[in-house]
Amino acid sequence: MSHASALLVIDMQNAPVAIAYRAAETVAVIAGLRERAKAAGIPVITIQDRGSGLEAGTEGWRVVPELAPDAHETVVHKNSPDSFLDTDLDKVLKALGVTEVVVTGFATEICVDTTARQALSHRYDLVLVTDGHTTSVRPDSGEFASPRQSIAHLNEIFRNIGFPGRSIRVLPASEVAFAPADELRSE
Repeated sequence: MSHASALLVIDMQNAPVAIAYRAAETVAVIAGLRERAKAAGIPVITIQDRGSGLEAGTEGWRVVPELAPDAHETVVHKNSPDSFLDTDLDKVLKALGVTEVVVTGFATEICVDTTARQALSHRYDLVLVTDGHTTSVRPDSGEFASPRQSIAHLNEIFRNIGFPGRSIRVLPASEVAFAPADELRSE
C-alpha cells in the first residue's frame, strides 16, 4: 500500500538540542532525512515549541541551523508535548493529502511519544525513525531511564503497539524510503 508521507521534525531548537543526548548524530540523521524528503518532493514540517525557556524570537527557541526550515516549508508552533493540540498540524497534513507521518525530534518520551500516539489517533500511519529522535542528557541518579534506554524503550513500544487500521513502522533512517508523490498509486 502506498503512503503519502510527510517528515515531522519536532522541537529541534537550540535550547533543547544543547541538552540532548547524541545531539550531533541525531541532527545529522534528521538533516539527511530532510534532504532525501525534499529531493523526493515530500513535505517537511518543522514543529517549534514555545513557552518557558523557549520564548518566541529568542536564540534558544530558534531551530538549529542544520535543520532550519526553508522559506516555503511549513512551521507549526505548539505549546504542549502534543503537536496536534491547539495547532493547525492536522489541517496542514490533510491539505497536503498526507496519510503517513515520519516522526523525528526531541524529546523521545515527551513530545516525540505524545505526537506519535496522537498521529495514530488522528488516523495517520506512522514511521518512527529509531535513530532520528533523542532526549535530554541527565544524571544517572533518580528514576529516569538513561537516554539510551529511553530511546530503545520507545522504539520497542512502537514495534509492539497496535492501532486498528493503522500501519506502524519503526525504522532506522537508512531504511526510510520517500517515494515521490507522482509515483504513488492508489491500491
